Amino acid sequence: MSQANKKSRPTLEDVANCVGVTKMTVSRYMRNPDSVAQKTREKIAAAIEELGYIENRAPAMLSKSSSKAIGILLPSLSNQIFASFVQGIEAVTKANGYETLLAHFSYDELEEERKIASLLSYQVDGLILTESHHTKRTLQMIKNSGVPVVETMEMPSDPIDMVVGLDHVDASYQVVKRMIEAGKRSIAYFGARLDTRTKLRMQGYDQAMQEAGLQVKHVLTEAHSSFSLADELLDMALRDYPDLDGVFCTNDDIAIGTLLSAQKRGIKVPSQLSVVGYNALDIGQTISPSSPVSIRHVLKSARRVPSCCCQS
Repeated sequence: MSQANKKSRPTLEDVANCVGVTKMTVSRYMRNPDSVAQKTREKIAAAIEELGYIENRAPAMLSKSSSKAIGILLPSLSNQIFASFVQGIEAVTKANGYETLLAHFSYDELEEERKIASLLSYQVDGLILTESHHTKRTLQMIKNSGVPVVETMEMPSDPIDMVVGLDHVDASYQVVKRMIEAGKRSIAYFGARLDTRTKLRMQGYDQAMQEAGLQVKHVLTEAHSSFSLADELLDMALRDYPDLDGVFCTNDDIAIGTLLSAQKRGIKVPSQLSVVGYNALDIGQTISPSSPVSIRHVLKSARRVPSCCCQS
């Protein structure tokens, strides 16, 4: 397309001319629609829709060093828990006039560093992090930026700023202890990707098993979690531990996959094999057998309640 044929982006002045008001009036409307008379407000809204006007925030970002946006770092786009996580954040940011900028770093500290540098270059007003381990450069950039930071998902001992996290060790300890009290003796831990949270949950599992004098049984892979991966993990577990009567999974993806794989093999759940997941995804309520309320109630004392997919 030639330069002459390219459509120019509608400007604030175009909207003002279309309505017959000043640019200042349109600008005031963009900041606070209620500050403009109703009839004018309706005309401006109609002109914006007709012209396809897109607000240019660059001048405000340069003059105020603010973007009215919050940067969110996500380690995974395949795990449903992060979709729910973002929805919860946006329920608050939207109500307060903020946008969200999402960046995916695939559990890679160096990639997180690059994405944080990029978000800070857009003058984000805050960062929400989903990991508690960062490179030195990441920590220095955040310190230099002066923006508020919230670390989520975990409970780091030396937080950057604010923390809204979960005690994965205690939650896992409590649910495995409950499995043991229910009579399970050969319980395996299914872990994938081996990120920090998987290791924290494994620590809680280990603690409960060792406290009960039972053999710790890890079935681990560095592959990312999925429903289909569980079939492979259950294969490994049954081969190494033929007496297997319980499985604690690092998340619901693997738990649901384990349940389906067990049913395919004719293994009765939960009478022969208890399967516990983590994250409380809605899918745990739609499978058969479903997650019983009693286990959720018992675990209320933990800072975060793992979902119990099929615990006898």
